[in-house]
Amino acid sequence: MIESLKNKSNSIALIGSSNDPRKYGNKILLDLTKKGYTVYPVNKKEKEIEGLKAYKNIEMLEEIPSIINFVIPPDEGLVVTRDLVEKGYDNFWYQPGAESDEISEFLKINKKNYIDDKCIMVVTRLSSNY
Repeated sequence: MIESLKNKSNSIALIGSSNDPRKYGNKILLDLTKKGYTVYPVNKKEKEIEGLKAYKNIEMLEEIPSIINFVIPPDEGLVVTRDLVEKGYDNFWYQPGAESDEISEFLKINKKNYIDDKCIMVVTRLSSNY
């Protein structure tokens, strides 16, 4: 999945995007868009985040994202993950603090691609090293 970050035409859905500059949902969104990635902000409450249309859920996106990145608490992330796996999504990335053993075990059992030990901002900065 890290390989897919080398191709900036691959899209990233960011679950937990935020307009609050103190939150990582905002920092990650700005970082990835600044680096040239297509990022779809996903937030149940917001209509727009940092000038981008926000989506209430993944199913509302215009395309299937290459990576679904989570920056929400693990208990919420597990519920969303189960739903997305049931709907056939495959590539999941959990920011530090968004991961849990329960999520990882669920994804492993369901044979899904996932990353649960790396920050996407750091990996995109160092992607040539991977």
